[in-house]
Amino acid sequence: MNNQHSPRVVLVTGAGRGIGEAIAMAFARAGDNLVLVSRTFPELVRVAKQACAYGVEALALGANVANYYEVRHAVKVAIARFGHIDVLVNNAGICGPVGPLADNNPCEWVDTILNNLAGTAFCMQAVLPYMIQRRQGIIINISGGGAVRPRPCFSSYAASKAAVVRLTETVAAEVLQYNIRINAIAPGIVNTRMLEPILAAGKKAGPEFTSARQQQLCGGHSAKDAAALALFLASPAASSITGRLISAVWDEWHSIADVLRGEPGSSICTLRRIDGREFLEQARPRAVSAPQSAPSIKSGREFGLPTGSRSIGP
Repeated sequence: MNNQHSPRVVLVTGAGRGIGEAIAMAFARAGDNLVLVSRTFPELVRVAKQACAYGVEALALGANVANYYEVRHAVKVAIARFGHIDVLVNNAGICGPVGPLADNNPCEWVDTILNNLAGTAFCMQAVLPYMIQRRQGIIINISGGGAVRPRPCFSSYAASKAAVVRLTETVAAEVLQYNIRINAIAPGIVNTRMLEPILAAGKKAGPEFTSARQQQLCGGHSAKDAAALALFLASPAASSITGRLISAVWDEWHSIADVLRGEPGSSICTLRRIDGREFLEQARPRAVSAPQSAPSIKSGREFGLPTGSRSIGP
């Protein structure tokens, strides 16, 4: 156990496997108590038992993030057990229908938005009142493929993940006065069960079918990268970072905090226009005369009701 700080209470959704499990175990190794939430309760029990090997307590709660009432109940159970929630990690999500939008089942399309976007919002809505009351808290949302570029044949997933980023930016501005930080992580291409619907879709997945087969054979990025970034964003070293989308793989995230301290109003690691209009509007009040044409924009790499509950402890 890492004793660099007092044990915090960290709620992780979708914590039964994949990226959620990796993030939960990283916080357990750091000495933090866990609230593990997922629809797959048996998997949560397994992760909780593994976490307790590090001397922490883990509360497993079966709940569907797409159901606000289940989310609210899970948060109330966690508050009753621990008294507060220091960190919320919104990881739960689904791939959704694969194939061109015109061929998608509309109910499955909407269900993806409900799980990935509304589920994230529901968890934030349930936790934020407690964080606001304490005037402190950290929220980390998992974004990903489609958030910053088109993702053909995955329109519901891409749209939901892009919306998660703008939700992150917007609510981060709303709660800044309460010392609450909210950021989003792009975890990279990680081998999780989300590969299964892509492989099953075959040609309907478009170019991503070939990529998924190669990823399955050769391996993708490690879930440990996203877990390491989540730990960083929940640490005092990231106190200047809020309302940002950060890649666990491509961004030099250890140095982003230093950059933002010097440029708190910077648009770095945010969704923004890139055609120059926004930059013209920002520059005009400071300029002696408006430029005749849009300034050149330097482009570069992105900087970067419940099915069960159980408390397990040492």
